[in-house]
Formats: sequence, structure tokens, C-alpha cells
Amino acid sequence: MAKPPSKVSLVKNVTVYSAYLIVVWAFYRFLFKFPEDIEELFIKPLVWLLPLVFMIRKEGLGLPSLGLTFKNLFPAIYFSLGLGAVFVVEGVITNYLKYGAFNFGANIGSLPLMTSLGLSFATAFSEEISFRGYIFSRLWTALENEWTANFITVLLWTAIHVPIAFFIWDLSLSAGLLYLGLTALFGFGSAFIFARTKNVWGSIFLHVLWEWPIILFR
Repeated sequence: MAKPPSKVSLVKNVTVYSAYLIVVWAFYRFLFKFPEDIEELFIKPLVWLLPLVFMIRKEGLGLPSLGLTFKNLFPAIYFSLGLGAVFVVEGVITNYLKYGAFNFGANIGSLPLMTSLGLSFATAFSEEISFRGYIFSRLWTALENEWTANFITVLLWTAIHVPIAFFIWDLSLSAGLLYLGLTALFGFGSAFIFARTKNVWGSIFLHVLWEWPIILFR
């Protein structure tokens, strides 16, 4: 039976992976602009998830260590629906205040609704496996403190969203800070669900529920 990785090894792996992800993804945002479906279905899984295949093999841990399991699936979904409802209501209210009426279609773009929803799930899968399934779970194991691990993960999670906020969407400073604040808030909630269920599917569903209000009032 393989010896489990040490705490120092886990922290080292998370540091290397996080630095790689933030630097490489920032360069990608600055240098390239592919269609959203190509980016979310092919490029992001390649850049974000492929290294994790090697990481978990190196650690001797399997997919369940990333929360890819059916254990506690329904509690995870219930948690995500409850917390996700807060984001949905917030998004609807903000949309109304911004436009003076409910104006959702303008922000979905030219893609069909179900296609946009499918891309949201693809995005959520890559990002939640990376941040909650790997980074948070390893930090939690190594530090033996859920909240410290959550805080560090949120900092990394927020940092990787800075380029898209200011250089892709070209948000104003106030709008960008609001978006990053919501991003951080979601990160705490997503890790909170993961910590109680050890199941990443709840985080994925919550991600979709969080992302759609962002789309609707952007």
C-alpha cells in the first residue's frame, strides 16, 4: 500500500500547481482570445485539469480525493441549492436595479440558452475540481484547519479572476471590485459545502447557480 503524501509535500504540490495555474492562465488571457466554447470545452480542461492527473498519480491518491464521488451527493446538492438561491435572488434584484426592468437576454449573448448553460457546467467542472477538489482539500489536510485552508484558497481563487474582470470584460474599478468580492464570497461558500460533504458535485452546482446571476447583471 502506497504511503500517503506528507503535509509538507501537499503544501508544496499546491504551491506549484497554484503558481502554474495563475501565471499560465494570466498569460493566456493576455495573449489569446478563442471562442468561449473552445476555451471552456478544450483549453481550460487541458490547462487546468491535465496537470492534476499527474499530481494525484504522484500523490498516490485517486479521484475520490478530489470529491469525485457519489457519496453525500444529495446533501451536497441540497446545500448548493440553498446557498445558490441567495446568489440567484441577488442577481435578479441587481439586474432590475441596473436596467429598470428585467433584461436577461442581453447578457446571455448569441448562444442558445441550453448551450450557455452547458458551457457553465463545463466551466464549473474544471474550476471546482481545481480549486475545491484539489487546492482546498490538500490545504485542509495539510493545515488541519478548514477556515485557514478556505481563506488561502479564496485568495488564490480571486486572484485568478482578476485578468478577466479588468482585461477581458473591461469592468470599471468599482464594478471589478464588486465582481471580485462576489467571487470571493462564492469561493467561501463553495469550500464550505465541500468541507461538509467531501463531494465536489455540490460545489459544481453552486458554481452554476453563482455564475448565472453574474451573467444576468453583467
